[in-house]
Amino acid sequence: QVQLVESGGGLVQAGGSLRLSCAASGRTFGLRAMAWYRQVPGKERELVAATISGGIANVADSVKGRFTIYRDNVKNTVYLQMSSLKPEDTAVYYCKATIIGTEYWGKGTLVTVSS
Repeated sequence: QVQLVESGGGLVQAGGSLRLSCAASGRTFGLRAMAWYRQVPGKERELVAATISGGIANVADSVKGRFTIYRDNVKNTVYLQMSSLKPEDTAVYYCKATIIGTEYWGKGTLVTVSS
């Protein structure tokens, strides 16, 4: 089994910064892609940023220039550095890992940005 544990969420004022972490443990052999998604009530979960083991990263247009994704392959951990946060960034942020074609999800961490 694979476990994903997210941390780093919380309450921040608009314009502030937060860093989310997601650590993968268990059967992580073959871990390739790791990504962050977010979801607000009543809306579909949306991709925020993703990275594969080769270092290629994609970031959604809505957060480009403000959010950065990076990973530590030794620790099997992916990070999401969020800056210049806006109230519309408020959501539950989920980590996803893809291991040999199987997707695993974390339980999510809440980010609340106050205006």
